[in-house]
Order: sequence, then structure tokens, then C-alpha cells
Amino acid sequence: MRVGAGEGAPTRHGEPAGALLAALLGVELAAGVVHGLFSLYWGAGGSWLLPTIGRQMLEAFGEDRWLLVPVGLVKVGCAAAPVLLARHGLLARGPWRAICWLGATVLVVWGGLGATSALLVLGGVVRTAEGYDREGMIGHAYLWDPLFLLWGLSLAASLVLVRRRRA
Repeated sequence: MRVGAGEGAPTRHGEPAGALLAALLGVELAAGVVHGLFSLYWGAGGSWLLPTIGRQMLEAFGEDRWLLVPVGLVKVGCAAAPVLLARHGLLARGPWRAICWLGATVLVVWGGLGATSALLVLGGVVRTAEGYDREGMIGHAYLWDPLFLLWGLSLAASLVLVRRRRA
């Protein structure tokens, strides 16, 4: 992955910051695309790993699972945007940077809280009178929410790296 000339040069300490940025953006892209592709797959009628999103989510979409198609497209687009912005030297400044920070914050909070709460339920620390959807909790504890967290953390680290290199 090639990054923009202003964002791909080595730092003053000689670290290959361009390679690190490319790796971070690669992780960010992969996490977001995996999330998005599963939404597209489920929206098109696929069922592999579908129970891992939880009964409540399945019931919310019901017969309208096709609505996951635009959700998946948005996820893939949002995952690709920082890579394209970095490639054109726009990740380090302006409204794009603020939008990316907002996205990273939402992903980290959503993923972190979701994974933590699912782990607490699975561990018996948090109990509900009506029980819980075990497959859904496992999916949120070990797959979907950690993937959101990884996506957000890698985007945030990319933004920090770009800012430090620009300064």
C-alpha cells in the first residue's frame, strides 16, 4: 500500500514510518472490510455465522435482512476512506481528519463496550433474569465487537502517526 508523499517519508529517528502507517491502515481496512462483507453476505441471504450477531439483532431485521446490504456498503466505504485519504495526503488535515477521529472514537467505544459487556455476561459477572443468547454473546465477545475495536484502534493509531509525522 502506497501512502501520500507527505505521509510516507521516514521520521527523523529513521523509523520506517511509511511502512508502519501502511500496516496500520492495512489492519484498519481489513477489519472494516471483513465487517462489511459479512453484512453484505447476510443481506444477500447468507447464514454462516449469522447466529453470532444475536437473536435480538436477527429479530430486528426479520424479513428485511436486505437492509444489511447498504450497511455493508457503508462499512466497506468507511474502511476504504482513510486509506484513500492517506494516499492523497488528506488524512493529516481538515474535516476528513475530524471525521476519521469521530469514526475511530465510535468504533473504539462501541467495540470496547460491546466486547467487555459480552465477556462479563459470559463470565457470569453480569446476570439477567431472562437469561441470554449464548451464541450472540460469544460472537460479540470474541468476534464482532473486538473487530470493531481493532478497526477503531488501528484507525486512531494511523491518525496519531500521521499527525506526529506532520509535526
